[in-house]
Formats: sequence, structure tokens, C-alpha cells
Amino acid sequence: MAGNLLSNYVQVYVWSAYKQVFKLVQEAGLKLQAIMSCHQCGGNVGDIVNIPIPQWVRDVGEANPDIFYTNRRKMRNIEYLTIGVDDQPLFQGRTAIQLYADYMKSFRENMAEFLDAGVIVDIEVGLGPAGEMRYPSYPQSQGWVYPGVGEFICYDKYLEADFKAAATKAGHPEWELPDDAGEYNDTPEKTQFFADNGTYQTEKGKFFLTWYSNKLIKHGDKILDEANKVFLGCRVQLAIKISGIHWWYRVPNHAAELTAGYYNLDDRDGYRTIAHMLTRHRASMNFTCAEMRDNEQSSEAKSAPEELVQQVLSAGWREGLNIACENALSRYDATAYNTILRNARPQGINKNGPPEHKLYGFTYLRVSNELLEGQNYATFKTFVRRMHANLDYNANIDPLAPMERSKPEIPIEQILEVAQPKLEPFPFIENTDLPV
Repeated sequence: MAGNLLSNYVQVYVWSAYKQVFKLVQEAGLKLQAIMSCHQCGGNVGDIVNIPIPQWVRDVGEANPDIFYTNRRKMRNIEYLTIGVDDQPLFQGRTAIQLYADYMKSFRENMAEFLDAGVIVDIEVGLGPAGEMRYPSYPQSQGWVYPGVGEFICYDKYLEADFKAAATKAGHPEWELPDDAGEYNDTPEKTQFFADNGTYQTEKGKFFLTWYSNKLIKHGDKILDEANKVFLGCRVQLAIKISGIHWWYRVPNHAAELTAGYYNLDDRDGYRTIAHMLTRHRASMNFTCAEMRDNEQSSEAKSAPEELVQQVLSAGWREGLNIACENALSRYDATAYNTILRNARPQGINKNGPPEHKLYGFTYLRVSNELLEGQNYATFKTFVRRMHANLDYNANIDPLAPMERSKPEIPIEQILEVAQPKLEPFPFIENTDLPV
């Protein structure tokens, strides 16, 4: 279940409808994953409703539009506050981080009975648009169409000032934010930034990409630290969601990943750095596009979802994390289910105990009338059974311990050490050994 900060009034949160739903879930003997949503719902793939961020926050944006993510042409994206205001007291004396923390505190206080009873087992902390830890680099609401490379979204005055200060400290006060990275629907070769021997390979380009991705990692780290304080002692798993940006994965520049804030290249692991940060909070990583096959993608997009999933899951397992996945698109066919099953147990069934690597959890998107009809529902039930290796539910498996306090902050220099060398991913079997 996703909870949104809906109120038009400062520090007023309305949870009554959620309590009713949570009670029904509890009576049915089911568990809940609660998503702390601080982003707009609407304007992304699969969104069928529109729930904006609170009106009083948008009112602040009327007077100061730089609180929102901004592209080079000064187009504002109002899905989520820019990470440039994380520590700026612009919201009636509170910073953005404090807004998110107060929202989570209210949830903790109002949902205590469900947390204490073990109904809520997972707290996924929203860290950006669509709840994902990324920049809004490919917004459909502003005309982006797959497989455009997207745009760097760091041209609000707060991030601009931050970059200028960082560049000056590094001895390059003349460096500016990129002006050669193209627009949303460009292909890499149409830009100077992503071209062969382009800006991304220069000293200036590497500095920018490091700064851009580091800001995202620090953003996630700060909010997870607040979430840890709020839910300390609760028997829940903290989690974050990483977007599966699989297009342009097969080209050296990985352009679409870079604009989203994932500094991932053929010789640099941009996901293990995130995973290493998560070890501080014992948080899990939830990754998308687990149902996709390479051969289903158009050749023009240079897409490789299977290799991307393999890389990200391997990075998380190397850091000792619990790794979860979800599907990106609604699918009801055996091919999609079997791909998920392969990713859930990359080396198949281990008859002598738990697999060395396995998914901690899986979120299926979405429950719909089509899913619950006829053969679709029959196939889905088989899939769920296969995900559990045909075993019955056992409450003693992977029990949740009370949440402990986050470890000391990991210096960003130490986090970056795991980016290189980029290690080979763990081997995945081609097809699941327990198909639907």
C-alpha cells in the first residue's frame, strides 16, 4: 500500500481510509508493504490516477519554482522536490528532509497497532519520482518518448550553486553544468556529451557525473537515516526502489542511466555504490523490469534488461543485501513469469537448502480484473506457487528482527571505492528449472 502526504494543510495527515484497508488486510491474515510516497502519482507508466503533492507545497513553488527539479531549458517538474532543497528551510521553516521525516513519524504513530501486530512488514521509502531513487530524467508529461536518452535535471538554482561550489573547491571555478547533452528524445550520438569520445569521458564530464550521482546517493542516505530513526524497534524491513533503465545499456555511454543519476558504465558499477550505502541502514533494494527478455526489445534502443537485472542483483548480493524485484509492465504470459522465476533463483532449486542467491521478495504489478479472469488467474496462482518452490508458507523462514539504529555514515569516498573495478555478475541460468 502506498501512503501519500495528501493534506493541503501543514502537518495534517489523514490516515482514516488507510486504517480501514489495513484492518481488512489484517483480518484476512495477509501482510502489507507500506510505501512512503512523497511524490506525485500520475504521469508515469501505469498511472491511472492523479494525486499531486500537497497544495501548500505547490504554493511555495509558485513563489519559488526552483524548489522543483529543473532541466536546462528551465522546464519545471513538479512530481518531487529537487534534492537541492533537502536541507533548505523553505517550507514554513522546515527543510524537505524534515517534511519527509514528519510524514513518516505521523504514519508510525497512527499505524502503531498494525506495526506492533506484524501486519506491516516492509517500509519502502520513496526517494524520487514514481517513488524511485532517481532524477526525473524521462518525464512523459514533458514529452519524453522511449527510448530517448532523457536529460540531466539539475538546473534549479540550488543544485546549480552546489555544483559551482564543488567545482570551485576542486580547482575549476570555470566549469559549468553540461550544455551539450541534448534533449529528452535525442539518441546518444546526436549529443556531444554522449558521443564517442564525448564529454562524459573528459575530466570535466567525469567530475560532473560523480557529483550528480553522489547527490542522489547522499539524498537516499539522509532520508533512510530519518526513516531508521522513525521505525527503530519495529519488525520491518526498510527498502528503496531503483528504476530499471535498460535502454542504451548496450552502448558504452549508458546515456539513459547517466541522466537518471546512475553513473554506470562498462567499467564502472553505478549500482554497487548505491548498494554499499544501503548496508549502513540494512535496507533492501527493490529493482524493476524483472519480467523482461532482451529479445523482446527493439534493436534501436540498444536495450539489455536481462544483463541489467543480472548486474544490479549481483551488486546487491555482493554487498550482503536483501534484494527484491518487481515487473515493469503488466504481463500474464508464461515467458514473463518464467523470466521472473529465473531471476528469483538464478541458479535454480537447491535440494540441500536455501539457494546461495535468491530474491527476498517480489512485488507483482498490478492486481486488475484482467489478472483475475480465467486462465490468467490460473497461471498466476501457479506462478506464485513456483516462486515459493512449491512449498507451503512457513512463518519461521526469514523472521524479521526489531530494527536497529543505522551504522555510522559511510564517507562518500569509501562508497565510490566499490565502483571500480566492475566485477563480473554472478552466473544466471538461461531458463528457470521450475517453470509455470
